[in-house]
Amino acid sequence: MKPTRIFVCSLIIAALPCASALAGLGADAASVEADRASLKGELRVTAGESFTVHEITTSTGMRVHEYLSPAGKVFAISWRGPGIPDLRQMLGSYYGQFEQAAGAPHYNHHHLSIQTPDVVVQSSGHTRAFFGRAWVPALLPQNFSLNDIN
Repeated sequence: MKPTRIFVCSLIIAALPCASALAGLGADAASVEADRASLKGELRVTAGESFTVHEITTSTGMRVHEYLSPAGKVFAISWRGPGIPDLRQMLGSYYGQFEQAAGAPHYNHHHLSIQTPDVVVQSSGHTRAFFGRAWVPALLPQNFSLNDIN
C-alpha cells in the first residue's frame, strides 16, 4: 500500500509545474507572458473597444495573436508563419477536446477544422506557410465578429 501511495503522490507533485504552465484559451492575461516566453517572441498590445489583442512575434516570423475579453480571459487565438505553435500550450485546457476530435479520420491533410460545443479550431497551410485560429464560443465578447480573428 505504501509504495502505491508514494507513486501517486510523486505523479501529482510532478504534474503541478505542468498545470501552472498551461496557458492559452480560457486562461487569464498572465498566460500571455508564458506564451511569449515559450515562443521567445516580442509582445505588442493593441486595445480595441470590446477586446485587446496581444501579438507575439518570433525571430522566425511566426505571429500569434491572443484575444482577451474585457474580463481578462483569452477567448481566441490565431497564428500565421513558417510553422504551427505548440497547440497544447495555445489551446490550454481545451487541448484534450481538440486532440480527441482531431483523431477522427479526415481526408484533407492541408486543412483541419474541428468544432466541438466548447472549442473551434481551424488550421491550414503547407510547408513554411501555416495559419490557423481557435476560439471558445462561450467566451466571445458581445458583438464580437469572428472576422476579427486574423
